[in-house]
Amino acid sequence: MSSNFSFDVQHRDPETAARTSLLNTAHGTVHTPAFVGVATRATIKALEPQALVDIGLQIVISNTYHLHLQPGEDIIASLGGLHRFSGWNRPTMTDSGGFQVFSLGASKEHGVGKVASIFPGAKMSAKPKIRPSNPLVKLTELGVDFRSVIDGSLHTFTPESVITIERKLGADIILPLDECTSPLHDYAYTKRSMERTHRWAQRGLAAFQLLKDDPTFPNPDQVLYGIIQGGAYHDLRLESARVIGDMDFDGFAIGGSLGRSKSDMWNVLDWSIPLLRDEAPRHLLGIGEIEDLFTCVARGIDTFDCAAPTRLARNGSVFLKGAPRHRINLRNACFAADDGPIDPTCDCFTCRTHSRAYLRHLCRAGEFSFYRLATLHNLRFLVRLMGDIREAIESGTLTALAHEWEFTL
Repeated sequence: MSSNFSFDVQHRDPETAARTSLLNTAHGTVHTPAFVGVATRATIKALEPQALVDIGLQIVISNTYHLHLQPGEDIIASLGGLHRFSGWNRPTMTDSGGFQVFSLGASKEHGVGKVASIFPGAKMSAKPKIRPSNPLVKLTELGVDFRSVIDGSLHTFTPESVITIERKLGADIILPLDECTSPLHDYAYTKRSMERTHRWAQRGLAAFQLLKDDPTFPNPDQVLYGIIQGGAYHDLRLESARVIGDMDFDGFAIGGSLGRSKSDMWNVLDWSIPLLRDEAPRHLLGIGEIEDLFTCVARGIDTFDCAAPTRLARNGSVFLKGAPRHRINLRNACFAADDGPIDPTCDCFTCRTHSRAYLRHLCRAGEFSFYRLATLHNLRFLVRLMGDIREAIESGTLTALAHEWEFTL
């Protein structure tokens, strides 16, 4: 563990497993529970680093797969690592590329994914929807062979090479190579995949420990989280939590298929979290809708990452407490002459400056400025909400706050 890394629990909710903590990294402290902004290509779409600082975002996560393809980890390392390269000098994570393996392979075969339907529903047929004739990925015990979506060139990720790439990128928290399974994978495949992920985790951890004292990398104070897999199968999640939990990781991420419904996801967390070291941070990969923030914090999750808030913004949907699903779509005609802000209680630049009518005009006209203004609001909304959740945990009122938002913990 890096001397600059620590995780200190500050308060515990008396009614749930929620907690507040200080997650200390080489590039600053994250007050948790916290939402992690998705900066896939070392940027959150439409926003510059200073805007993220201004709205109070604490931490971002970038994508190893995409940065490896463009501009390449060697270029980023030569320019001082992700922090200097992007101008974001605050805490940063990088994932392993495991989800891209899923999205280029099983996601296409099964017709499920983060964007379309990560929770396909209990009645969905287990028969894959699509079987591409020329798959872009091939999994072996060695690692993953894949073709670039940019130019079709062939690449290989191994547990060892991914660690080397992430060391060159220089994020504060990094993740080892894993396979993200589909909710439509059967028990036998999910078990084989989980066991392979465990072997990859051991190899990735060994590579990380071998390289951790190398002064040539841009961030010598990185830490490595292990990833819990096992799909929505009870015994597999228990096994993965025990196996990964017994390895010398600095924290843990819960990933892979979380089942066919939100209730399946809650079960996965209820099974997995009690088996992980209490003094280690817990991250939930790819989940972050408003309902999820409450229900998953209540189960002991410390950080989340999700692209949905920024993607929703670019498509016209902005957050508003009390609206259906706590959001409205500014494309709707009812906002054409609405002179009020998105949210009169919000202190973001967008709400302080512009009307719903003007924002609808920008959205309908396809103006790029809309992407920025809507994204500013949605991220600031989540930053404020996470601050309220932390205060509620500290005061023992998290359940009451959830009820105020019409959620049950």
